[in-house]
Amino acid sequence: MSFGQNPLPDRKEMIALIRKAVELGVTFFDTTEVYGPYTNEELVGEALEPFKGEVVIAT
Repeated sequence: MSFGQNPLPDRKEMIALIRKAVELGVTFFDTTEVYGPYTNEELVGEALEPFKGEVVIAT
């Protein structure tokens, strides 16, 4: 969502996609600093902030 694609996807659309995944039952998200660095972690963190305590984020 933030690395290896040109042009980069729209940030707001990617946040909406991640939040939709949670609504559909996804509770585990895996990311790494190699996708940025830190850019993808920031995106995932922002997207999942409303779900704090409900999901697991692995880095």
